Amino acid sequence: MRRWRGSFSDGAEIAAMLRVEEALARVQGALGLIPAEAAAAIERAAREVAIDPAALAAETARHGVPVPGLLAAFRAAAHAPEAMQYLHWGATSQDIMDTALALRLREVLDLWQARLDGLVERLGALAAAHADLPMAARTYGQAATPTSFGAVVAGWGWPLLDWRDGLAPLRGEVLRVSLSGAAGTLSAMDTRGPAVRTALARELGLADPGRDWHADRSGMARLAAFAAGLAGSLGKMGEDLILLAQSGLAEVSLGGGGGSSTMPQKQNPVAPSALVALARHVIGLAGTLHGAGLHRQQRDGAAWFTEWLTLPQMCIATGRMLLLSQEILSGLAPDPAAMARSLEADGGLVHAEALTFVLAERMPRPEAQAAVAALCREVRKTGLPLLRLLEQHFPGTDWDAHARARGLGQAPAEARAFAARAGRSRP
Repeated sequence: MRRWRGSFSDGAEIAAMLRVEEALARVQGALGLIPAEAAAAIERAAREVAIDPAALAAETARHGVPVPGLLAAFRAAAHAPEAMQYLHWGATSQDIMDTALALRLREVLDLWQARLDGLVERLGALAAAHADLPMAARTYGQAATPTSFGAVVAGWGWPLLDWRDGLAPLRGEVLRVSLSGAAGTLSAMDTRGPAVRTALARELGLADPGRDWHADRSGMARLAAFAAGLAGSLGKMGEDLILLAQSGLAEVSLGGGGGSSTMPQKQNPVAPSALVALARHVIGLAGTLHGAGLHRQQRDGAAWFTEWLTLPQMCIATGRMLLLSQEILSGLAPDPAAMARSLEADGGLVHAEALTFVLAERMPRPEAQAAVAALCREVRKTGLPLLRLLEQHFPGTDWDAHARARGLGQAPAEARAFAARAGRSRP
């Protein structure tokens, strides 16, 4: 968590803004827009100056942005008034802040990438190890048909592969330089503005959008959409684990849980619960960030401030979800005996669909469906297992073998396909 918070600390923001100012002076000096001697002095000062974030608080509150206070502190600390008159030449506060944000988001996306890679690998190993472990699939909270635990794990993992693949295009939409000047026209740089922007992008390793994007927050909106979608996928895994670990089912062990202040028997699924809470938090923040995309005219302070309040929390919570998911999986273990008990609960009604299709090989399918439905009612009434009733009413068939052969369907293949995909080289 410390590394995540570091990307959004006051010190990290100041360092990133100074790096942008340094790079801007360097490329402007190389292009002849400002004197080369002034550019060199600004570069040296940017690397040596130490600015206390607390010293900028009053000016930031007064101006609504930290850049004016930062520039004043930088000029004062540099002791080079002749050179410092060329600092921030033709740029505006939002250029510096948005470009500095892109530099910090690059670190964030690198961490998301690494954690997604690790999470996918763990899920792939788990799916492969339990591809053939039968358990009850559930729809509307009710046992439906058999599946395998490996297939359930694959169901958690497939969307994460898509999110991982989506990081590359997201980088191009988010990691871009901003250099547009006071009102988006770059007028202070005359005809050399676009060349400065291109050179600045190259210097910082960011994309050049080729245009102004002060009031176009579509990149931030795409980042929010990515985080919200990823949160939905991770939160779904958390919800499933809470249910699988619940009393009376206990089909998985979470490797320990939280205790109760008064009930010593409790092992609460704290980590999956935290994962679900974080997912809901990120989804809510993403909605707020999308609302902040409504920018009036060429710059909108209220919308921009809303973005500042929302984006750091969203990114930190997303990073924590990814790390917490890995921690959960490291202690996760299925309980085959509990899964077998669930499959045979209620007289093995979970096999009804598969056995209906076996019976349909003897008679028209509507008749087979009606016959098995009648036997299901008898199971509920008498408590006798479905397989025994089928043997009584339709002898001469190894119903148990058919239940085993058809019950899992494509579940093992689905688990292995995911495991194979997860084990391939990373994008």
